[in-house]
Amino acid sequence: MEYRKLTHDEIDFLVSRDCRADDWSGVEIRDPESLKYIRGVRFSGSVRWGSFNKVFELPGGLHKHSGLRNATLHNVTVGDDTLIENVSNYIANYDIGTHSYIENVDLVVCEGPCAFGNGVQVSVLNETGGREVLIYDRLSAQVAYVLAMYRHRPGLIARLNADIEAYAKEQTSVRGTIGNEVSIRNTRHINGVRIGDYAVVSGASRLRNGTIISNETAPVTIAHGVIADDFIVCSGASVSDNTSLERCFVGQCCRLGHGYSASDSLFFSNCQEENGEACAIFAGPFTVTHHKSTLLIAGMFSFMNAGSGSNQSNHMYKLGPIHQGILERGAKTASDSYILWPSRVGAFSLVMGRHVTHSDTSDLPFSYLIEQQNTTYLVPGVNLRSVGTIRDAQKWPRRDARKDPDRLDCINYNLLSPYTIQKMLKGIQLLNNLQYSSGELSDIYSYHSTKIRNSSLRNGIRYYETAITKFLGNSIIQRLSSLPAGASDEAIRAMLKPTCPIGEGRWADLSGLIAPRDAVAALLDAVEQGSLSLKGLSDGFRKLHEQYYDAEWTWAYDKYEAFFGIPLDRITRSQVIEIVERWKAAVIGLDKELYEDARKEFNLASQTGFGADGSREIKEKDFSEVRGDFESNSFVKAVLEHIRVKEALGNELIDRLR
Repeated sequence: MEYRKLTHDEIDFLVSRDCRADDWSGVEIRDPESLKYIRGVRFSGSVRWGSFNKVFELPGGLHKHSGLRNATLHNVTVGDDTLIENVSNYIANYDIGTHSYIENVDLVVCEGPCAFGNGVQVSVLNETGGREVLIYDRLSAQVAYVLAMYRHRPGLIARLNADIEAYAKEQTSVRGTIGNEVSIRNTRHINGVRIGDYAVVSGASRLRNGTIISNETAPVTIAHGVIADDFIVCSGASVSDNTSLERCFVGQCCRLGHGYSASDSLFFSNCQEENGEACAIFAGPFTVTHHKSTLLIAGMFSFMNAGSGSNQSNHMYKLGPIHQGILERGAKTASDSYILWPSRVGAFSLVMGRHVTHSDTSDLPFSYLIEQQNTTYLVPGVNLRSVGTIRDAQKWPRRDARKDPDRLDCINYNLLSPYTIQKMLKGIQLLNNLQYSSGELSDIYSYHSTKIRNSSLRNGIRYYETAITKFLGNSIIQRLSSLPAGASDEAIRAMLKPTCPIGEGRWADLSGLIAPRDAVAALLDAVEQGSLSLKGLSDGFRKLHEQYYDAEWTWAYDKYEAFFGIPLDRITRSQVIEIVERWKAAVIGLDKELYEDARKEFNLASQTGFGADGSREIKEKDFSEVRGDFESNSFVKAVLEHIRVKEALGNELIDRLR
């Protein structure tokens, strides 16, 4: 049905229902039946609407019919079955979709040409500039990582920024859009915001120059008291409870609430930020902070949990807030921890206490950094036997809330990967060199502004060797999973031969994507040379993500000779059995240490505070009722099951080989 102008009788009918227009010739309709659902509306400029047949059922059972009531509309198109009611100021320059509900708003306007947050410059990591990321509504953690961290390649950055600016120009319009099935209630100012389908905006204070990428599979919620300027919020995200955002990108299924405050920051998939404050941070996937006293500033994080009172400092009162730091994937900070940037903390490490010595532990992952009398002590590898580390690795995939089939970020959840194993191999070499240079009987060793005790150094080597054995054993067992019984040595060697052309050399973690550096460099070279677009780069990262396991084997292939002394191109059946036996011992040994670590949560000290006003027997019974007993704990049972399954897996392969 085509739009048409109003007849004189229809204009008179609207006037009788307290409607006005500067020029009635600018008002067009499709369905004359819609007029009876319009009352108290002032029309200005070009205004169009469709039919109003839908009745909205509100919480509590109240029903409201779609239509236009008590509003001022200027240059607005309204889709079928939408309700607009009680607009205290006006709606201007907007196209509104079907089945949407807009009630009790102050102002919805698009002023002049607007890119809706696309092309906004976010001064991440360095508050004074130099690592700016231009955000856009297709930004991934990997593209942002390149934009922020590859400043040593100015030609590449110029190419990417030019593509983003061109994309932002394509998105620029003098009209805003509100999609289908959108609910906007009790909201004050919306200025230059593009709102996707099924979004819920309830009680927001101010939204200015932004995009809300919402859809039916992953709707977005913007709730009470939110103030957001120059922003993009991706599908499935929730921003609520007086959160304040300025120049921020909020990734898919992020949760920001309870008065959180952030400026010049990027948050990627599944981040949860509450109560605290962020300034110039790069929050990769699963960056979590829940406490009012926590400040994250000028840092790069991913798979990170910040304890209460965690703080960093990027300002030494000389040249300004120019310093930055990196907590590699899986790092944690304990309550009241402090780090003076610049510093870099290795993957899956735990930071406790105050650290002011600019340490770099990136080649010693899975460590503890402990402060004692203003000195940073490093305990290498000990986090490999921590229940918390394994529990984190298990929970991240389960907590990936993304339902949108169009996933922007590539996320690899592997605890042991070429990225972490290459660091352990180097870590063993570093620790052996320290022991050789300072003597085996030294009590304390010095490494990058940290101290390592003799016992910690020796245990660190053991932990790393165990983890490497576990990883390489996992890889060869997976590779030989379809090996027929009684296969010859030649058949085994053929099955072990790599089939993926990429994977050799050093690997990198691009904020969730674990990939070979050479393969990443090839993509970036293509961008710099102009043969690969911004979209092509994102597609290339996705392909690398899909190739991970094949590329992982290519990397691992030559490590067997270096670590076990067994070259795979000449391996025999008995040598495979030897590797599998060592793998079984490593897996079971590590699981037993995890088992004993879990037991600490059930000792007498952990029962402190239980059994109020009672004897020790009552304390134990109260503890048992609340926490359960050790052997029935779900994690403990999972560890025991893991031992059983892995032992059976190794034995099954050994039986086939024999």
